[in-house]
Amino acid sequence: MKLGRVIGNVEGTVKHEAFANTKLMVVQPLDEFLQPAGRTHPAIDTVGAGQGDVVLVVEEGKAMQQIVGKKNIPVRTLIVGIVDNVDVMAREEIGGKGRMV
Repeated sequence: MKLGRVIGNVEGTVKHEAFANTKLMVVQPLDEFLQPAGRTHPAIDTVGAGQGDVVLVVEEGKAMQQIVGKKNIPVRTLIVGIVDNVDVMAREEIGGKGRMV
């Protein structure tokens, strides 16, 4: 599971039948400090997230198939939670390696 921020939604008049009754959102991956970390991608929303929400995403095909209940769907990323707070322990950098303090 990873953190992400919903930055938009995907709409289309014609779409693959696997996307019937689903809401597609555009997600920006985040690091533990909620800073952008990677390329944006579409994700199926399973929790009613909205634009600007920090979310928990799953990027694994088998989990997606089990949650959505469909086998052949061309997306592997799901929004599975809305994050209220992220608390990160302090780290001290020593010799290029992070060490928890």
